[in-house]
Amino acid sequence: MKRLLVFVILIAGSVLAYEAFQGPTELLYWDKAKTADGYTFFGVGGKTFLIDMQGYVVHTWPIGTNPHLLDDGSILDASTDDPSGFGGFKQISWDGSSLWSYTEARTNYVPHHDFVRIYNPKLGTNTTLYIANKTVTSNQCIAAGCNPASASFYTNAQMDAIVEVDMSGNIVWEWWFYDHLIQDFDATKSNYVGSGMSISNYPGRLNCNLPGRPVQRDWLHCNSIDYNQTLDQIVINSVGGEFYVIDHSSTFIAGNPTGSVALAAGSAGDFLYRFGDPARYSQGSPPSILTNWTESTTGNKQIGGTHDVSWIPTGKPGAGHLLMFSNSQNLFEHTQGSYVFEVDPYLNASTNNTGAYVNSPAAGYDTWPTPGPNTDRAPKQMSRQIVWSYFSKASHGMFSHIGSSAQRLANSNTLVCADTEGHIIEVTPSGEAVWEYINPVTSGGILKFKRDNWPMYNSIFRAYRYLATDPPLLGRILTPTNTITGRTPSYYSP
Repeated sequence: MKRLLVFVILIAGSVLAYEAFQGPTELLYWDKAKTADGYTFFGVGGKTFLIDMQGYVVHTWPIGTNPHLLDDGSILDASTDDPSGFGGFKQISWDGSSLWSYTEARTNYVPHHDFVRIYNPKLGTNTTLYIANKTVTSNQCIAAGCNPASASFYTNAQMDAIVEVDMSGNIVWEWWFYDHLIQDFDATKSNYVGSGMSISNYPGRLNCNLPGRPVQRDWLHCNSIDYNQTLDQIVINSVGGEFYVIDHSSTFIAGNPTGSVALAAGSAGDFLYRFGDPARYSQGSPPSILTNWTESTTGNKQIGGTHDVSWIPTGKPGAGHLLMFSNSQNLFEHTQGSYVFEVDPYLNASTNNTGAYVNSPAAGYDTWPTPGPNTDRAPKQMSRQIVWSYFSKASHGMFSHIGSSAQRLANSNTLVCADTEGHIIEVTPSGEAVWEYINPVTSGGILKFKRDNWPMYNSIFRAYRYLATDPPLLGRILTPTNTITGRTPSYYSP
């Protein structure tokens, strides 16, 4: 497999990318007039870096798996260097001293991938939400109407849960996918669709007999979670190609964890909104290979392998919309390419903002044409709720089959991190790349020049940009030291 490095050149005002086997790491390109000047934050190899626009390091922390920079300048991160599974969390201060830790002691829960520190308005204090795979027994699967023909998968089955823990380590709320299943297989079970009904009547619940995907270990593989303080709602993303919005407000009772868990397990905990793959609830077509084998269709599936779903925060262009990196796995496309999508979940078929969630299939689709010459990408049906997208003209100029992130910046640009190649870029609303950086920290050490290697050699799970006036950095001394490699920056600038 070839190593992809993307170099940016200007041709008649356009920004294009080209493919190379090898090239320099760190800053490649900077259009100073068009960027959101600030500090880029990422963790790699057990260390977290804060670099300026040229790549000079201004601060580091001695932890770095999936670091979250909090408003007080501290870092919340996984306790071990593996996003796919860990025992708990650590919070360290700006200077690296320990502030808080938590370990998941229950044997049937496995925290993984993502977490978020929130302010719980009903408690009046901070708590932490995290994703954990929770064990589902074979008997529980059968009791939920799962087809016994797939019982061999149920032995080690898991379904993701969202757990909320307070600063004292007490679990104060929990939500579990298992409590929100629907099925049309066994009429004797309480979650059966009912006479004259079908899976399509229940967009707020998940079919436990998904075609070709029976309940099994790490069934949904959720990988990102975010919290909307204004709405008191949570969004959680499944790598299979959907994300789900659930209500925290109506399912949380202060001082009553048992009552809160019961509410979250009931109908008040059903999905408020879901996006990505309406075939999962029989309101759309799945992707498929067509009759002659050389043609395929993405159907109504919008996203695949998605990561880092989040609300665009108040004060940023597109505030209230949902932003995500679609790795675009499992879409049956001739030529695969990753995307960043911005979704307005309130749009109806007339693209009017209704002020309330609109079931995505009801908003309808537009046909996206082939994006450009020689791309070997077929037209496809894309939701009218997608209000902005980004992809590279070179199909694999910006591509990652795993991980990755997207962040809306205050100047309307978007910071994109493509995990597998350690590639961070800032793009304008029109899709022009105005800043580009390659991670020099590899599994083989810190490199000034990276040659052809396998994906994930210099991966970055996520990356974010902060301004000097943002709360975590306000009043901090941000003195540039050296670049990560120690080399003087050498980059192209128009």
